[in-house]
Amino acid sequence: MSTPKIRTKGTALITGASAGIGAIYADRLAKRDFDLILVARNQSRLAALAKRLKNETGRSIETIAGDLNDKADLARIETVLRTNASITLLVNNAGVGAAAPLLNSDVEKMDEMIRLNVGALTRLTYAAVPGFVARGGGTIVNIASSVAISPETLNGVYGGSKAFVLAFSQSLQHELAQKGIRVQAVLPGATATEFWDIAGLPISNLGAGTVMSAQDLVDAALAGLDQGEIVTIPSLPDKAEWDGYEAARRAMSTRLSSTAPARRYNIGNPQLSET
Repeated sequence: MSTPKIRTKGTALITGASAGIGAIYADRLAKRDFDLILVARNQSRLAALAKRLKNETGRSIETIAGDLNDKADLARIETVLRTNASITLLVNNAGVGAAAPLLNSDVEKMDEMIRLNVGALTRLTYAAVPGFVARGGGTIVNIASSVAISPETLNGVYGGSKAFVLAFSQSLQHELAQKGIRVQAVLPGATATEFWDIAGLPISNLGAGTVMSAQDLVDAALAGLDQGEIVTIPSLPDKAEWDGYEAARRAMSTRLSSTAPARRYNIGNPQLSET
């Protein structure tokens, strides 16, 4: 008697998958009938997570130990995205943050942050999208941050890198929606992960009532994906606030290019200059 084939929604490749938000995505997506390719630097953590999820869900789970700031490791994962036709979902979760102001930051660390948060995410997306388009569908989930729209909150390079992720995601959605591709940018607020210790700001220093669990964050993000959101801000109480922000941005975008400077600058108008 043949073993019945386990249904699948395809394969989800998740970066930064060994702990925190990435590990929760792995758990939730396996339970949503996705097979998994888990990518992170820590092989032992990856192996333990893969073993647990395979036992609990019966899904096919592969692991790739690699550092996305290493060109050879990044190239290996790009190759997987280009050649594995079972991949239907890419979760760009790997990233690093910082809390110190510019004057107290190491520029080499800032450069590493840009290469991971911006460069690796961009290259992996470029590797995945052509196959998604050729197959007529696919989903990209980019983990940004609330600092993408609140850059004064933490380190400016970190905020700038996450603003890139948001803008990149919005542009991708605009470009690819008619090709069957879905793009979601997730903007977490403070989340209970190792991020804060690595960034140099222990979570105990954050205000009471401001820190969400990684489990709730991912569950809200997936609910937003189910609801068709392009941008999901799990902590924002009223979606109308984002809708208003986005409507104002889009309305202003029609007035950002002109043959003449705005009148308030009094350029080329002697009468106004004399008043």
